[in-house]
Amino acid sequence: MLTVHRIAVGAAAGTAVLALAATGCGSSNSNSSKTEKPSTGTTAPATPNPAAPTLSATEVDKVGTVVTDSNGYVLYRFDKDTAKPSHSNCLAACAAIWPPAPATDALSVKGIDKALVGQVTRPDGSKQLTLAGWPLYRYAKDDEPREAYGQGAGGTWFAITPTGAKATADTGGGTTSGGVMTPPGGSGY
Repeated sequence: MLTVHRIAVGAAAGTAVLALAATGCGSSNSNSSKTEKPSTGTTAPATPNPAAPTLSATEVDKVGTVVTDSNGYVLYRFDKDTAKPSHSNCLAACAAIWPPAPATDALSVKGIDKALVGQVTRPDGSKQLTLAGWPLYRYAKDDEPREAYGQGAGGTWFAITPTGAKATADTGGGTTSGGVMTPPGGSGY
């Protein structure tokens, strides 16, 4: 029976790694959970992680109420994308600075109309979350939850509100030139 237990634990760990990779989420502090031993001599399929990724309406200093991911990071929309139809124009080097928010079938929302949430297929075949048709992104220089250094970057990047509109305030974390905020360390793309 020891062999069956090891296989079940390995399958559960593999499922957790795949779930983290698919959602783009992860943490250096991992919580381990016990896996029950199957009652038969066969290996039971691993149970999926019950905690679905969550989009939340969150109050962020100097930006207002915007959408954050499961880890509290601000999500953004890009003015060079389109909402109708949903289409992402942030590719290659852009996507390295502005990582697309990955879409999953299991998603919960807090303070957001779930009917506004969708997904778009990117040119590489991956799925990206959308809100009111706008593809959603993180900003690589937001290294703490509830930071919004990408707000107003390049005059085309804005934290997204729960209705899909762009946030209109800036964070004060960058410099402002002609009404456009430049995050610390660069133009933001």
